[in-house]
Amino acid sequence: MNYRHAFHAGNFADVLKHAVLAQCFAHLKKKDKAFRYIDTHAGIGAYDLTSEEALRNPEWEGGIARVIAADKPAPVAEALTPLLDVVAAMNPDGLKAYPGSPELAARLLRGQDRIQLCELHPADAKTLDKRYVRDARVKVEARDGYKALKSVVPPREKRGVVLIDPPFEHRDEMAHMAEAVRSALPKWPTGTWIFWRPLKDLWASERFDVGLAEWLFEEELATPEKLLRADLWIRDLESEGKLAGAGVVVINPPYTLEKQLLALLPWLAETLAQGEGAGWRLDGCATDESLSVEEF
Repeated sequence: MNYRHAFHAGNFADVLKHAVLAQCFAHLKKKDKAFRYIDTHAGIGAYDLTSEEALRNPEWEGGIARVIAADKPAPVAEALTPLLDVVAAMNPDGLKAYPGSPELAARLLRGQDRIQLCELHPADAKTLDKRYVRDARVKVEARDGYKALKSVVPPREKRGVVLIDPPFEHRDEMAHMAEAVRSALPKWPTGTWIFWRPLKDLWASERFDVGLAEWLFEEELATPEKLLRADLWIRDLESEGKLAGAGVVVINPPYTLEKQLLALLPWLAETLAQGEGAGWRLDGCATDESLSVEEF
C-alpha cells in the first residue's frame, strides 16, 4: 500500500485524523503554557485540491466536501469546529485547498508553541521547508521521522502531541511504528501520541493495537483509561479496491475526546458512507468489548 498524502488529501481518513488532532490542540491551548507538535511524516504541509494528484481520484469530494455541505447536530459541529475553521480560512472562494497536519498546526498553534516536522522524501521536504521558512515556530528536518523520535522527545516544553502518520509504502510499516514507539515513548510517557493506520490488513492493525496496549500496561507507561482507539469505515472492509477504513490510536487523549468522538463517529459513518457496511468503533485497545460499534 502507498498512501502518500497528496493523492488522498481531504478524504474520510483525513477528516477523522485531523478532527482528532485539532481537538488535541484545542485542549492543550486551554493552558497558557507552551507545547510542542511533533510530526514524523509531515508531507508537504498543505494540499491543492485542483492539482493533478488530487484530481486523479478526487477522494476529497466524498470526504471534506460532504462534511462541509451536511447539516451538523450541535455536538458534531463542536467536534469539527477547529478543523472546519481552518479549512474555511484557507478557502474564501470555494473548496480548493486542504490542510495537512503541519498546516493545521501552523494555523491553530500560538506564538509560544513550537512545531517540529520530519519528512524523508527529498522533494516533499524541500516543499515543506519553503512553506514554513518564515515561521519561527516551525523546524523542518529532512530525515527519517522514526529515527528522529528518540532524539526529539521529551520536548523542552514537556507538553505536546506526536503524530505518527506514515505513507504505508512498506509491508512491515506496523512493525516500524511499533519499534519507534518502544524506543521513544518511555522517554516521554506523558505526551499525547497519535498513531494513524489504515484498516486494510485487519490482522496487522489488530496486532499492532493490542500489542501496543499490552506493552504499555506491562511497562506501566499507561493505564486503560489513557488509551483510545477510533476507527471509521465507509463501506465493507472486505471490499476490493480503494481504502475502505482507517483510524487512530491515541495515548493520553484529552479527557473530552471520547465524548466528542461518540457524537462524531456515527455521524461521519452515515454521512460519508459509500455503500453497505459502513461503520465505526470507539474503544480501549486492550478490551474485548468496544464502547460502541455500529454498521449501516
